Amino acid sequence: MSNDNSVGTDRDKGENAKLNFHKQFRSAGRGFWSHVSDADWNDWRWQLKNRITSLEQLQRLMPTLTPEEHAGTLLANSKLALAITPYFFNLIDPADEKCPIRSQVIPRIEETNTAPWEMSDPCGEDAHSPVPGLVHRYPDRVLFLVTDRCASYCRYCTRSRLVSNAAGYDFHPEFEKQIAYVRNHPEVRDVLLSGGDPLLLSDDKLEYLLSQLRAIPHVEFLRIGSRIPIFLPQRITPALCAMLKKYHPLFLSIHSNHPRELTTEVREGLGRLADAGIPLGNQSVLLRNVNDDVTVMRALVQKLLMCRVRPYYLYQCDLIAGSSHLRASVRKGLEVMEGLRGHTTGYAIPQYVIDAPGGGGKVPINPEYVLSRNADRVVIRNFEGKIFEYPEAADGTLLVKAPKEIEEPELV
Repeated sequence: MSNDNSVGTDRDKGENAKLNFHKQFRSAGRGFWSHVSDADWNDWRWQLKNRITSLEQLQRLMPTLTPEEHAGTLLANSKLALAITPYFFNLIDPADEKCPIRSQVIPRIEETNTAPWEMSDPCGEDAHSPVPGLVHRYPDRVLFLVTDRCASYCRYCTRSRLVSNAAGYDFHPEFEKQIAYVRNHPEVRDVLLSGGDPLLLSDDKLEYLLSQLRAIPHVEFLRIGSRIPIFLPQRITPALCAMLKKYHPLFLSIHSNHPRELTTEVREGLGRLADAGIPLGNQSVLLRNVNDDVTVMRALVQKLLMCRVRPYYLYQCDLIAGSSHLRASVRKGLEVMEGLRGHTTGYAIPQYVIDAPGGGGKVPINPEYVLSRNADRVVIRNFEGKIFEYPEAADGTLLVKAPKEIEEPELV
């Protein structure tokens, strides 16, 4: 008969084994494309040209499609196009209907269901767009959209109204107007290039945008938001890194949701970016059956640090129409954050946020560590549940009379 301690020990061993399994770096391999030459496989343009974009291709490569996936793929191009790079497709487990990679990129019929609280533009970007392709929601920074295309399409995409143009949004950025807006607004010190994915632009086109923005005196630093390092690590070439290096301070935010996405190929690409002096952060979206699990998330954030990437945000899934089947609860998100704080290094802990529906901006969401607060003290708890008091003195004055002498212990 086992006692409670032995049950706990067995559980810990199981969790540690799961953690260590997820933290292993593995190659995505070639899979169905073993006949392809190294030159083609490692060419990001070949990867784009050979993406899986139709039901016929998907069925041939993965005959285990469920009825829900089959029906969803038939309707995909009316909402958000289907596209998966051969490289990223190799990470899918065709035998597992709940594969955390599979659910992110393969359409399901549930995408056609819209809850009453879901929206086509949950972050209210269109309402804060003074010129086409530019969003000015926060006082000192702007979102600069450069394209509506991605290497692969995430089924929970916040901008599915415009990305891939499946819904007929007909997005056309106007670079000169966007640049002129930034130039004419001296309060803008931070420009984030996003889309779609900016790294789908050629080196020359991307450099043109970076050079124009860098030439504006009040723009202090530039950012790029991209999932290309995860979907298409072949794009992270030495030439691209050398070009980006010229426009420091330049930051890059990647988007990884599950530790399986961090392959040896991704680690090498991120290493090239880090060696070029580019600070790297990661933004994850909390997704049901993908990363709403403490051990999986701990493996992801620790693995990111091994790739020299700082976990930055964990987003509550936006209220995008047709995403309810992928959305984990806020309660689950808080549970995941509880399992990170104090259980891994602080560098590995992202900020959990909700992008307030309708354009309210990012709101930090944290477990309740402050239990009570008044004019005299703050009562707090730590990650173990232990309670502590901290004396409150808002203006820095002493709460008690200072001793005449301070005695220090001898050092032995």
